[in-house]
Amino acid sequence: MRWHEHWLTLRFRLSDAAQVKVPPFAPRRHADGLWQRTCFEMFVRHGEGEEYTEFNFSPSGQWAVYDFSAPREGMRQRVRSRAPACTWRAGGKAAFFDAALPVAALPDGASDIGLSAVMVEEGSIKSFWALCHHGDSPDFHDPACFTARLPAREAP
Repeated sequence: MRWHEHWLTLRFRLSDAAQVKVPPFAPRRHADGLWQRTCFEMFVRHGEGEEYTEFNFSPSGQWAVYDFSAPREGMRQRVRSRAPACTWRAGGKAAFFDAALPVAALPDGASDIGLSAVMVEEGSIKSFWALCHHGDSPDFHDPACFTARLPAREAP
């Protein structure tokens, strides 16, 4: 994760992606339900409160952004100025997924973050990956899983 001018770029690396089912390319637009297929996610807490924003990025090029008032409460679609750019690259067993997010899309007071992924493999095998799983089962919305911090931006 790093800043590049007015964009926050995320890179997810999969070392064994040979069986991962990648959604077909689609027009770059907002789409609901991306988590039901292979997708990558970033959860961003708004300062010290319970509010957070969920970003979903699909290898198809589709994306979604939602604001929550508390864990799994008050969900509403976030209005943003520009869509993220998503790129999937695979070769052999390895794959990379890059998402570039315009700074303007980030919530004010953005601080702690959680990075996660839903992987769907051949045979409809679904797995849930994150920097941290706090409980016995994966819950990406659990604030205890927001264990990373946004990197500091360098002055222009």
